Amino acid sequence: MKPSEPAAHHVHVFDSGNQAGERGTRLVMVITILMMGVEIVAGWWFNSMALLADGWHMGSHAVAIGLSAFAYALARRHARDHRFAFGTWKIEILGGFASALFLLGVAAWMVVGSVERILDPKPIHYREAIVVAVLGLAVNLVCALILGRAHDHGHDHSHGQAGGHHQDLNLRSAYVHVLADAATSVLAIAALAGGLAFGWAWLDPVMGSAGAILVAVWAKGLLRDSSRVLLDAEMDHPVVAEIREAIATQPEWGSETRITDLHVWRVGKGSYACVLALASPNPGLTVQSVRQCLAIHEEIAHLTVEIQ
Repeated sequence: MKPSEPAAHHVHVFDSGNQAGERGTRLVMVITILMMGVEIVAGWWFNSMALLADGWHMGSHAVAIGLSAFAYALARRHARDHRFAFGTWKIEILGGFASALFLLGVAAWMVVGSVERILDPKPIHYREAIVVAVLGLAVNLVCALILGRAHDHGHDHSHGQAGGHHQDLNLRSAYVHVLADAATSVLAIAALAGGLAFGWAWLDPVMGSAGAILVAVWAKGLLRDSSRVLLDAEMDHPVVAEIREAIATQPEWGSETRITDLHVWRVGKGSYACVLALASPNPGLTVQSVRQCLAIHEEIAHLTVEIQ
């Protein structure tokens, strides 16, 4: 058995893309908290369930976006801590996962509140509530623009590097929260406008329920993507098939060379670790030749090879 060459210890560098995400999420958190207070007070004063739902929804987003900002800060603080074998990137993914859980909680609260308002309807001050809802939508659009620029900055920074196309799931979670806020603001405006024009008071809680369904769908997608990374469920990624194909298409190694063990998991936004074991009677098959074969796959940041 030929032992693998030792892999270098990985240090997760907090690059400018991460810094842009951290700055963007902190700014959006402050803006969201301020607007949350305005909408909750206005929803209570004007007796609008849709506006109250949007306000509390925005408040939960402030907490979740704060978690995203905290995850960035924690990842940056421990970026050179060697206790983290593959760096601190998954702290950011954990922040995205926690934000998705908050989204599900918000969706459940919106449904409960809407049902209560259907069973116990109260008069609504439509005109005043519409003004506040429009203001909330404008704030959400500004926040979306801030996070969109942070995403573009991170994408430009990683352009040309291996895996530069991969999403920042922590930033995506903050962005989804802002989009969910914007969607519930639109629904609140539609509900209030319908109530003002046609007297449809029932439209207010119905739109609240519709917003809850939309939020739950977005949360499900974010939970799925972040949990896949946290649980190392990456063996269906195209890079795995590319590794198998690269090994199988090396004629100098002989047809009897086969993969006996293969593990691939993500350790960065576009970086993967790989443990590869090969069995072959060919003495020309070496650890170095395998590394050269797979060197074209720059997304493989850590490669451990064992030959039997």
